[in-house]
Amino acid sequence: MPFKILFLVTCSLSLFSQVYSQKKQTVIKSQQLEASDLQLKKQTMAFLEQRLPEDSVTAKKIWHYAEVGYKEVQSSNLHINNLKQAGFNVEEGVADIPTAFVATFGTGSPVIGILAEYDALPGINQDCVPFRSPISGKEAGHACGHNLFGTASVAVGIALKKLIEDKKISGTIKVYGCPAEEGGSGKVYLTRAGLFNNVDVVIHWHPGSSNGVTTTSALANKSAKFKFYGVSSHAAASPEQGRSSLDGVEAMDMMVNMMREHVQEKTRIHYVITEGGKAPNVIPDFAEVYYYVRHPKRSEVVKVFDRVVKAAEGAALGTETKMEYEIIGGTHDLLINKSLAELMQKNLEQIGGFKLTPQEIEFANKIRLTLHDTTRPVESCQNILPLKFTGEGGGGSTDVGDVSYTVPTVGLRTATWVAGTPAHSWQAVASDGYTIGYKGMLLASQAMALTAIDLFTQPTEIIKAKEEFKKELGTYKYKALLGDRKPALNYRD
Repeated sequence: MPFKILFLVTCSLSLFSQVYSQKKQTVIKSQQLEASDLQLKKQTMAFLEQRLPEDSVTAKKIWHYAEVGYKEVQSSNLHINNLKQAGFNVEEGVADIPTAFVATFGTGSPVIGILAEYDALPGINQDCVPFRSPISGKEAGHACGHNLFGTASVAVGIALKKLIEDKKISGTIKVYGCPAEEGGSGKVYLTRAGLFNNVDVVIHWHPGSSNGVTTTSALANKSAKFKFYGVSSHAAASPEQGRSSLDGVEAMDMMVNMMREHVQEKTRIHYVITEGGKAPNVIPDFAEVYYYVRHPKRSEVVKVFDRVVKAAEGAALGTETKMEYEIIGGTHDLLINKSLAELMQKNLEQIGGFKLTPQEIEFANKIRLTLHDTTRPVESCQNILPLKFTGEGGGGSTDVGDVSYTVPTVGLRTATWVAGTPAHSWQAVASDGYTIGYKGMLLASQAMALTAIDLFTQPTEIIKAKEEFKKELGTYKYKALLGDRKPALNYRD
């Protein structure tokens, strides 16, 4: 064989050997990292499970507090104290909201945010029993599980802080104290204030009646209180001298109800009269009605809301009353990040669901008898829903939507309620204060923590999420639907 050919063959074999060796080392290194991450995840799951008794006490305290939007002083302080004791630096009263906070630990990239909610719903309360039993004197209840929501998120923050402290991961963890999700649009003000601008990914969760990653959007929403001012008079002796503010409200409601025939099918409009007078024989000089307008597309929400305003103006003109309105809330639809959802799904499936004790099954079966949907077995909490992206969907709204238009966002629901339980029900309140709720809370905290570990240890996952986020966002520039108003701190008054 000629020397030149021999030399080339030798060089080729040497190069092949080097490439093969490098690939082999890469595979070995990848396997080592995977094994290391798996061990890290197991340790974190165990840490969160060990915390469950402590976290259950926190969740039950907040369940008892049942503080409504922007009034969550005790609930917020409890989370703040737990985070401070764990070593977080906590900035309180952010975005002009006394009960909002940002807790931070670590330095540098990546920056991972965890959302924590803790407000209750007015007008519904329930004891922790499987039959209807309101608590006397109590005006609100955790019918959406935010006592569990905030507690799990704080636990995740503390678990990740420990990993940073032990130098198992590097970067920054932020826990966002988010008040007034129920109609107050708390996160909108946090978003508007730029508190998520330097965050790489945000993770959240929500109580529910099944275990699955969030893959459907939410309804965009705009809400306002319409205030009518009239003239008081004796309803029998001098009715001609009065101008009823309640007439203005009722005229508005009638026109809006007729308008339902002429809006897009997926539009949702609902209202409650919050003030209508005190006595039938007194023509009321003040009345108020609180409206929500929802639709999958925020642009359609704006259009329909403007028509509702016109109905209010017409009602005031026809009843010779004066009308003014106050924007209370406004939220975007939810932008789903598929790459993050797929990542979270892997972790959720790795953990699996959970089993109920005989006592919990008995409790669940009694709750089940009170539900309209009795087809779903109570043991469905053991299952994980498959990942399906269906686009528009969901009957509710959430201010997480505004966050999702600022930073790549991912979330999940876990079975904190008996299968078939609707949100905002007394059955949800009962489960949120019971051990079933705590088990679902633990599953949520573990799934969020494991997903965060992947983001801290696998930079390519963040790159993928950001690329998808930019593509989905397109040319849209975020703008809050509620305008530049200050937080509606008294909207529950």
